[in-house]
Amino acid sequence: MAEIIEMLEKLNPWWTGKNFNHGIIRNEYLNSIKSFLKTGEIIVITGVRRAGKTTLIYQTIKHLLDSNVEGKQILFASFDNADISSLKNPIYEVLESFFNEIADRNKKCYIFFDEIQSVIEWERYARTIYDERKHNLVISGSSSYLLSNNLAKLLSGRYLKIEVYPLSFKEFLFFKGVGIKTKLDVFSKKEQIIKLLNIYLAEGGYPRIALEKEEALKGEFLKNYFESIVLNDIILMNNVRQEKLMNELIYYLATNFTQLYSYKNLSEFLSADFSTIREYLGYIENSNLFFSVPIFSYSLKTQNRNNKKIYFIDNGLRNFISFKFSKDYGKLAENLVFVELMRKNKEVYYWQDNFGNEVDFIIKNKDNSLSAINVTYTDEIDRGELEIFKKLKKEYKKSKNYVILTKTLEKTEDGIKFIPLWKWLMEQ
Repeated sequence: MAEIIEMLEKLNPWWTGKNFNHGIIRNEYLNSIKSFLKTGEIIVITGVRRAGKTTLIYQTIKHLLDSNVEGKQILFASFDNADISSLKNPIYEVLESFFNEIADRNKKCYIFFDEIQSVIEWERYARTIYDERKHNLVISGSSSYLLSNNLAKLLSGRYLKIEVYPLSFKEFLFFKGVGIKTKLDVFSKKEQIIKLLNIYLAEGGYPRIALEKEEALKGEFLKNYFESIVLNDIILMNNVRQEKLMNELIYYLATNFTQLYSYKNLSEFLSADFSTIREYLGYIENSNLFFSVPIFSYSLKTQNRNNKKIYFIDNGLRNFISFKFSKDYGKLAENLVFVELMRKNKEVYYWQDNFGNEVDFIIKNKDNSLSAINVTYTDEIDRGELEIFKKLKKEYKKSKNYVILTKTLEKTEDGIKFIPLWKWLMEQ
């Protein structure tokens, strides 16, 4: 037990009153966690690896300490830590050591388990802690499917989930030292905002990348992120046997992001079994690396029968994986818009007419109305961009709010709003 306490002391410097790095505050996420803590429900923090989940936990702990919670009543354990994950029964041994040697069992404790998804039967310990209704439990992991699915089985949805993404553009600006508090700030700093948007489009929004000044180090960090996601959250998590095929599939998807795909075409291109491709795509999506978007239809059969579009969690990571920094800013812009829509919990689809003309994004709103967005990232707008909206409106009477995202062009024509991408991002 003494050895375990020694391990935990390194991860819990607040036990001895030591300072710790809690990073740059991401208020939107932190405020949600603060609010959820009051409910007593289990808080589940999910998202792609290295997006900032652990840092948010540290920020939550700093908030608790500032709220006069005693440091020894707070436990943080990362199951990515080799010493802890190698224990015979890691959760049990960590909890026993904490309650026997550090915390006062009679007082409320705050327990934070980071990257918990690889621990066998972790959800049963979560259920036990929850059922006691005595302590707060916050868990994080990179596999949203495993966390949500396993908890749902045991807790019937009695948990609150926060999905963490790499930095939004507004967060990116903040990390770069550009403070935006008023609409006047937006327009007075317009040139700076547009310049940083070009960087954001290419390098993405991973917090560490946004803060790094050395270009060579950015590549090293992205390499480590990618290798960690593929190895830990895809291959090892799912006992993938055909590693070569998995890597080929990931590279193919990264190269062809924002494009349509089908299981059949992928299996033919990669000379792989249809069912294996479908299974591997599921593993990749569960790691939060890629997202599939179905065609919009009120018929599930139609949705399932048509091809899906593929989007990537982060432009910078995608550019690194594909071994080139794409100059196709149109695709990068489209991918960026998709991630922003996901960040806002939108229900997203694409739509095509009978000739293959496409609306990039259909958003199904809570009132069942539809909003439509096309991303061009140019000011030379093809008339087809307007015509496809007319077809959509004719097909679906509930469609409204037609938007074309441009580079600098701003106007309204035939009920369609033309909005510069930078401005749209600042309004989200």
